[in-house]
Amino acid sequence: MASENNQAAGSDVEEEEKYKKPPSSYGSMKSDSDEMGEKEDYEEEGGGGEMVFLAPPDPLVIPVVGLYVDQLHSTQPILPQMMPSQYTETLCTETTEQTKPPGAMVIETGSSDIEDMTEDELEDEDEMLVTCSPEPPEPLEMEGLTQSDENSQPGRLDPELDLPHIFKTIQNVLTRLSSQELFKFKMWFNKWEPINLLQQVMDGDLLDFVDKVIELYGLDKALSKTISTLESMDKKEEAEELKQTCQKAIFHFYLRSTLFRKCQVLHEGVARAGKQKLLNEVYVEPQISTCGFGGVDPTHEILAQPLTPLQVPSEDTFVALNNLFRLQKEDGSPVRTVVTMGVPGSGMSVSVAKFSLDWAQQHANRDLQYIIKLSFQGLHYLRNRNNPQEEMSMAAVMKYYHAPLNDLKLLEEENSRFLIIMDCFDCYQETLDWQNTPVINDNQTKAPIDALVVNIIRGTLLRGACVWILGRRAAVSQIPSEFIDAVTELQGFTDEMKDEYLTKRFPDANLATNIVRHYKHVPMIRILARHPFFCWMVAKLFSGSFQYQGYGANHPRLTPFLIHYMIIQTNRRLRFYYKKKDNELRWTDTEKQLLTRLGKMAFKMLEMNTCVFIEEDLKEVDLQLTEVVIFSGLCTELNPAAFSGRRTFCFSHFTIQEFMAALYIFLMFYIESRNVLDTGFWQMPKFLSSRNNSKSAAGLVQCAVDRTLSSQLGRYDMFLRYLCGLLSPHCHYSLLRGFLYSHNTPKVEGLAEVQQLLEQSAQTAPEDRVMNLHECLREMTQEDD
Repeated sequence: MASENNQAAGSDVEEEEKYKKPPSSYGSMKSDSDEMGEKEDYEEEGGGGEMVFLAPPDPLVIPVVGLYVDQLHSTQPILPQMMPSQYTETLCTETTEQTKPPGAMVIETGSSDIEDMTEDELEDEDEMLVTCSPEPPEPLEMEGLTQSDENSQPGRLDPELDLPHIFKTIQNVLTRLSSQELFKFKMWFNKWEPINLLQQVMDGDLLDFVDKVIELYGLDKALSKTISTLESMDKKEEAEELKQTCQKAIFHFYLRSTLFRKCQVLHEGVARAGKQKLLNEVYVEPQISTCGFGGVDPTHEILAQPLTPLQVPSEDTFVALNNLFRLQKEDGSPVRTVVTMGVPGSGMSVSVAKFSLDWAQQHANRDLQYIIKLSFQGLHYLRNRNNPQEEMSMAAVMKYYHAPLNDLKLLEEENSRFLIIMDCFDCYQETLDWQNTPVINDNQTKAPIDALVVNIIRGTLLRGACVWILGRRAAVSQIPSEFIDAVTELQGFTDEMKDEYLTKRFPDANLATNIVRHYKHVPMIRILARHPFFCWMVAKLFSGSFQYQGYGANHPRLTPFLIHYMIIQTNRRLRFYYKKKDNELRWTDTEKQLLTRLGKMAFKMLEMNTCVFIEEDLKEVDLQLTEVVIFSGLCTELNPAAFSGRRTFCFSHFTIQEFMAALYIFLMFYIESRNVLDTGFWQMPKFLSSRNNSKSAAGLVQCAVDRTLSSQLGRYDMFLRYLCGLLSPHCHYSLLRGFLYSHNTPKVEGLAEVQQLLEQSAQTAPEDRVMNLHECLREMTQEDD
């Protein structure tokens, strides 16, 4: 009889399981076919009490048989205090009965086999446990436990942006539909979707439907599709209610999708179809320091000591990109306004894209409800599109760039926490009056764009916003320090980061290995690759060269590398600051004069044995401060604190100054037939006496060699190398022709005599100069670039 009773009980259970509704995939946060086979047990107190979730036990730990409800709210893990007995009764006593407070409810989790239970006990158990309701749960709050993301950042999604709120809102609105309307809604919802939901949603109830569409499409698409389907059914009242109740989520989803679309692809150089790189696949985070010294790398291939007191921040000042707004002020309060700067090529634009993409994918900074980009480049366009004196309100500006934001009520709520990213400060070419601009407190008040910019940074407009300002130091230095909470500086890559970046860029591991090995052959290229832009140039130039058979046998040349850098930065100046299109990037006399005069100043600095200049130095060669230190992309401003508060500037690296000085000497020789180096005291070699012409290429190089060998090591050595490199037909005829001079300019003649001169000089030069002379010869004669 016992056997028959057990069989009957078993068949009843099987029959019950057959018609039992499967657990909601929403409620368990897993799909129904989760390969882990996890499940959750629900307990209702008094039929309408709090629903409690019990996580599945660790398979490597003996499970606790009984847990009382109060323990679920403890911040400490619940672990047995002693080795449990193998007997069920003893285990139950040890873990629950000894510590059970009066009146506590104990949930039995399988302490006995089902065969040993009577039918009455089974019925009581069925009434006590509710396991098939797909009703969305309330999030389980634990006192003292802060939610963290994968970057160990504190913060929690706003409840109105989280899954339970959106689930319940959709459910409540659809509940008001009649059965015929709900059937029609399901049909319309399924009609235009590529995934066939008809069979899946028609067999279930409303909760099953909401659960399934959120699981398949995600919150954003499920919500937007529900609204559009209601509008198609002419259920405008329900659609409007859904919009109003979930307006935070709708704007949040809009910003995330917009940032994801704009930032997921890394835009490098000239866009080519099918050649785009995904940002997450190639991104390597550069070092960011809270103690900036100007961002200039003081290391050099030949010079042992820098010419100025340049410094590199210590490692304890570095901060992760996604932790910029976890910084605190001196009083311990969180920062509001953070300024990030760096030398040209340090990766500010890519850092903004990565920060935005991580937020859009909810990988970081989830406590920020919104991230809104308000570029200074866009604000400058808005200022000058019609009338610079045209007045707009802050609400109108936000509406212009973010149409779904109908008003600023979402941003004006008391607990609203969001970020405004204002990048490219150097693109806002207007002088801002920080002292006399009136204070604006109302986002609806109309004012000139200049006044809006000042008040955003002051904090009187968009009061609840954190503000992230990015730009070159010479531009952002005009912002008064009282409006800035933290200043950070991009420091670039370490040697390990350079290799990681170059390795991640290429799916061909052999090609990546060749490039990493190849660029390290020239110390100066390795030093320059500290900045991400130079590292990208290394990848771009060398990956193309390695397509040719036999490339890599010789070390790379440095002069073509810097010519490409100068051309790209000048084209960027035309594109970013003068709004030229790609087919309009023709160099005029303005660009030629800018680079020639900049080279003249660089040569004067080289003669003075200095690498810093001030505004008066620019005026001596008829140059404007903004054109040089911001727009040119070749110079930067140093930290005034290192020079007694005086504004000082330098080239992005000392070797760029050496290159520009050599470029000036070469242009004077090539275009105007002048030998600027000829002081009349140089000694003519015997094999050149027949020509006796200081204006020949050999005469020019002889003057440069004399200067180099008569000066201390490192002062003119790299200058000589670049000058010889510019005499190479590949550099002056293939790379520079059409930019700084016309296409019909002939090649430089007499290079065989220059080669003979360098070979003879290497035989008689001091030992510490011989290697550089050989490098000069290689820069001029090597043709495998």
